[in-house]
Amino acid sequence: MPMLNIDLTGKRALVAGVADDGGFGFAIAKCLVQAGATVCVGTWPPALNIFMNLLERGKMDEARQMPDGSVFSFERIYPLDAAYDTLADAPDDVRTSKRYKDVGDFSIEGMVSSLVADFGEKPLDIVVHSLANGPEVKKALIDTSRNGYLSAISVSAYSMVALAAKLAPLMRDDGSFLSLTYMASERAVPGYGGGMSSAKAALESDTRVLAYEVGRRYGHRVNTISAGPYASRAASAIGIIERMVEYCAQNSALPERLEAKEVGSVAAFLCSPLASGITGTTVYVDKGYHAMGMAVTSLE
Repeated sequence: MPMLNIDLTGKRALVAGVADDGGFGFAIAKCLVQAGATVCVGTWPPALNIFMNLLERGKMDEARQMPDGSVFSFERIYPLDAAYDTLADAPDDVRTSKRYKDVGDFSIEGMVSSLVADFGEKPLDIVVHSLANGPEVKKALIDTSRNGYLSAISVSAYSMVALAAKLAPLMRDDGSFLSLTYMASERAVPGYGGGMSSAKAALESDTRVLAYEVGRRYGHRVNTISAGPYASRAASAIGIIERMVEYCAQNSALPERLEAKEVGSVAAFLCSPLASGITGTTVYVDKGYHAMGMAVTSLE
């Protein structure tokens, strides 16, 4: 009897927001490759050199190993700072800084132009938004500056709108957009500050609106995964990530820590034809923590 497989053979994905092998973005990229897709990534310029060096020196070979023993490669690695729609939007001190000046056009428009130059007018089938940055994430919301708040919204939420606007017309039929959110969008999580909770709420709202607009205009789907906390290098900026992970592990329906590959496999499903009926949806991948209304560790 034939098996029902996630088959992305012949599909090309862009995963925006991969800078190491320790986060959800990398895990999603690996699962997409395992399902048959080729994957390009967008990497934040200040992290680009380190990322390339780790790849070239074989430091990521183990993480890139497939079940058959082969080691996958990214089809392209593009510099991407999603705070800027065009290169002209970046201030001079950014464009001329050591980490930016030699990487080329690192704006969203620059990456899109490179994709078209490399792969033609319809280069993509899948776009994964794995981007977030809140410069004041350790501050309580009430102590967050206007600039800190707007920066969190800009990079963590508006960039998804910008990617959809630029890339939806360039995607082949039945394309799929996917982003990553967190339950602080709907419930207070003390310590997850700086406007990041607001940015995730905006991202989820935009997912619903974009699902309609992108669906009607281009025929593509737009979904988001609400993942449980995970102690990636990027998440260490929050400051309390280990405590968040442990608390959720103790108080979830399945009392265990979330693994990045569990988010990756759900992402591969949502980006595949098997999920052709799913759009505008927030899918929880958090061991059931979102379903709980009361802490249970103190009761046992």
